[in-house]
Formats: sequence, structure tokens, C-alpha cells
Amino acid sequence: MYKSRNDELYHVLKEKGYPEDFCREIAYKQMNTDYTATRMLGYLYRITNPRPEDVVDEMLAILSDRNAIIQKKELEHAQATINQVYRNGL
Repeated sequence: MYKSRNDELYHVLKEKGYPEDFCREIAYKQMNTDYTATRMLGYLYRITNPRPEDVVDEMLAILSDRNAIIQKKELEHAQATINQVYRNGL
């Protein structure tokens, strides 16, 4: 039905009556991965009529979680590299 999760997110936001620029900003600029768009869709399907402020708060929480996951993966990779150097030398 939709080409991407971002398109679905955009349409759900529009159906809930948010302004065009608000919908585009969230769906295409901020929630620009399937992971973030899917999480936001889950929120929007659970909550009936969130205020725009609540949608933005949820968006920021999702982006914060995503950044924490990315940082964790980077640190795990760095630690694995250090461990390999300790075991095998340079």
C-alpha cells in the first residue's frame, strides 16, 4: 500500500490532522529510517489524539534511543578490535 514506512508515517500524521510541514518534517527528515518510523507509527497507533508536543517528545525519545544503540554498537566494535590487538598483536 505505502512505498515506505516514512510514507505510511506521513499519511498517519496527516490523517490525525497535523499541518503539512509538521508531517513532512517528522516523516521524512527526522524519522528517516524504517526503525524510527516504525517506532513512531507504533506510538501513533496506540495513542488516540496526541498533542503535537507529545509527538515531538516521542520523536526525541526515539531518536535518543537510536543514538544510544548506535553508540553501543560502535563501542562494542572498538572493544572487539582492542581485544583482537591484545590477543594477536599488531
